[in-house]
Amino acid sequence: MATETGCSLDSGSRRAGAWKLPGQRMLSPERLALPDYEYLAQRHVLTYMEDAVCQLLEHREDISQYGIARFFTEYFNSVCQGTHILFREFSFIQATPHNRASFLRAFWRCFRTVGKNGDLLTMREYHCLLQLLCPDFPLELTQKAARIVLMDDAMDCLMSFSDFLFAFQIQFYYSEFLDSVAAIYQDLLSGKNPNTVIVPTSSSGQHRQRPALGDAGVLDGVEASLFCQRLESLCDRHKYSCPPPALVKEILSNVQRLTFYGFLVALSKHHGINQTLGALPDKGDLMHDPAMDEELERLLIQVPGLVNSITATSEASCLPSRTPPRVGSPWKPLHRSRKLDAESDGSTEETDESET
Repeated sequence: MATETGCSLDSGSRRAGAWKLPGQRMLSPERLALPDYEYLAQRHVLTYMEDAVCQLLEHREDISQYGIARFFTEYFNSVCQGTHILFREFSFIQATPHNRASFLRAFWRCFRTVGKNGDLLTMREYHCLLQLLCPDFPLELTQKAARIVLMDDAMDCLMSFSDFLFAFQIQFYYSEFLDSVAAIYQDLLSGKNPNTVIVPTSSSGQHRQRPALGDAGVLDGVEASLFCQRLESLCDRHKYSCPPPALVKEILSNVQRLTFYGFLVALSKHHGINQTLGALPDKGDLMHDPAMDEELERLLIQVPGLVNSITATSEASCLPSRTPPRVGSPWKPLHRSRKLDAESDGSTEETDESET
């Protein structure tokens, strides 16, 4: 089975980097050291088996034409390749660390042309792009990611693709952990620094603060050492994915005080955390994806007249467009093609309204 190759991410990000792309996987030594039930739970094998069986029952008439064995082969190949999350419901996309990393990578590969063209988009426009891959993707997560980038700026300000992508990676992959961090930060802020003014920024309890008026000597935020102690304890007991404690300690050891959003910004920009997740390339390589470029070129050649049509359209335009030309994803999720037409209608309605 594909899950035995170590393609899925670990339940904790401290071992998340063990996941490799297809063709680069190898058996993990810890597979042989763990009891069977622990290994199955760690790799979320039952989650994928349950989903595969549900799809098998839902599409049994179509699957009967080519056999159950082929269906399971294709399903677990798609899991290894990370294409199994395309156009799926949000509950499935966030169900496992591997699903989350696969969604991040798919979002980057599908829409990196936004960054390549230098386009700046609003939070709602990025949310529209996310909904093209996951129709019920919650707006709240997109807002939280945008707030890491925009801080005190208005939520309708423009953001670069790279800034939003790395902030979104942290917020999406570590969402449960960050909710706990926000609660810890608020406790320290109210109990250790009574002269601060708490400014609520969302319904989830994530807050920013500033020094009280007339107390210019008081710095923003909480003491980094106390914050670090609480986060170390949180990482040890947290059942969801969390950043490697050593990297968290490295971030907090460089400052005396910090704010909650300052901490999130540091996480999103940390090279080691990005490498640990293994979903996105380094920022310098973010616009380069030779494999995808070759695939898109092959698809364009297969569609007669499409290249000439795109060329003629670009030559006729005198001004650059905010909205990049939309190219359909070359990936097709297993037995999900029937959803494509319904999801494509009206997907840019909010984007068009925001371009004023």
